[in-house]
Amino acid sequence: MKPFDHSSAVLAKEFPLFVSKEGLPWQQRKSSLTREAILESAIDVLFDGGYAALSTNEVARRARLSRGAMHHHFASRTELVLSLTEYVFYKRMRYFLDDYLSQVRESDEGDWLAIAEELHWQSVKGREYTAYLHLAVAARSDSELAAVFDPAQRHFQEIWHREMRKAFSNWGERADKLRIASEFAEAVHIGTLLKLPATESHERSAALRAMLLKTLRDLYGSG
Repeated sequence: MKPFDHSSAVLAKEFPLFVSKEGLPWQQRKSSLTREAILESAIDVLFDGGYAALSTNEVARRARLSRGAMHHHFASRTELVLSLTEYVFYKRMRYFLDDYLSQVRESDEGDWLAIAEELHWQSVKGREYTAYLHLAVAARSDSELAAVFDPAQRHFQEIWHREMRKAFSNWGERADKLRIASEFAEAVHIGTLLKLPATESHERSAALRAMLLKTLRDLYGSG
């Protein structure tokens, strides 16, 4: 498989607010970096305490900013959530393009599905994915959040599957099966991750993932 090398162009087109700060005037660059630090702190709040813990005061404390500085960048929790939602999707897409696809496409033909499954499993255990899950769950009962989160998620999914079709051209005309494989892997990984604290069974987790990998190979091998 050939390396995947157009991630910068995709990110610049789809997430222009979060791409490289080089070339910006110093004050604008400083402001952009501060906003990014705030959003990173917001992810930490989500990771540690969930959506209910997300407040501008708590995020400002984590980012070591005064309330005035926080208000300058995000005047309300709604503004913060709006930017945070887009930022979380940007972080997931950057991982998908820069790390996930590159490593999968550089792997040997016989190993790439196993590597893809392992990389995705590691990604769902990360802080960015945990933040995404907190937002997704909260959006089910918070109409204001849903109005922001749901369209962003649909847009992200379309980019995700579009880039997967480009990267995994070896699936040929079976784009529908590639999408099913991706969504099935995500569903199994999320379910496995959420059940781990209750079962404390890493053997069961490994068995579920082995069954997932077999299913993915069956999907790939079917016509």
